[in-house]
Amino acid sequence: MNILLTNDDGIHSEGLWAIAETLSDIGSVTIVVPDRDQSGMGSSTTLLTPLTIQKNPSRVPKVTEVYTVDGRPGDCVIVANEVLMDHNIDLLVAGINPGANLGIDVFNSGTFGAALHGYFRSINAIAVSVKYDDRPVINFPAAKIGALVAQHVLDLNPANKLLLNINLPPCQLDEIQGVEMTTLGGRAFGENVEEIQNGRRTHYWIKHNRAVDMEWPKNCDVDAVNRDCVSITSVYPHMSENNSEFDNQKLLTDLNSLTK
Repeated sequence: MNILLTNDDGIHSEGLWAIAETLSDIGSVTIVVPDRDQSGMGSSTTLLTPLTIQKNPSRVPKVTEVYTVDGRPGDCVIVANEVLMDHNIDLLVAGINPGANLGIDVFNSGTFGAALHGYFRSINAIAVSVKYDDRPVINFPAAKIGALVAQHVLDLNPANKLLLNINLPPCQLDEIQGVEMTTLGGRAFGENVEEIQNGRRTHYWIKHNRAVDMEWPKNCDVDAVNRDCVSITSVYPHMSENNSEFDNQKLLTDLNSLTK
């Protein structure tokens, strides 16, 4: 089985190598990642400048194909699919991201954005992230659980491809309180803007670090991780649900009247 592993944090991410190790036991892993931190890039792609690709040494004996791209996570998936991997990709794994990707904030995430690009290409895709607190990020549980989910997806190989968003609490494996299938919650974090004076210049630093204080539904990802459970969310990205507060029929009637 051929697995594409990517992330949004670049080649020096400890989480990347932790999950590369566990994934290498279940398939042939090719790593294609940005050459620098590309957090918060979502599913954006580089269209106005050319990209370069660099082959790199591996930290994992079973993984020999390791590349960096001077672009975004989405670029890495496109380049891997179109240029670097001359065989079908059976599964895309993005992560391990140091920091949770929860609720509708996932659409800002480069980790989830990379998984989305895999899904766009009819590839089963998994994004793996770990919430962190004042302790260093704990990657081992995410590497083990991510690989186990990957094995199940490879065995299943569903006709309707999967886009899974996995988040772990900041716990050791034996401290995790369970694993739950969840839905996306609302915004888990907001932005702060910090003003910094540097001589005569004023700079503004956007930081995505303000926790949102609200009651979360029991079946959502934010609530599960807050209770030290692993959250697995199957995301349906077509976003075709109607908003009951938006009168579609009246709008269509009014718009159609303009064309008559």
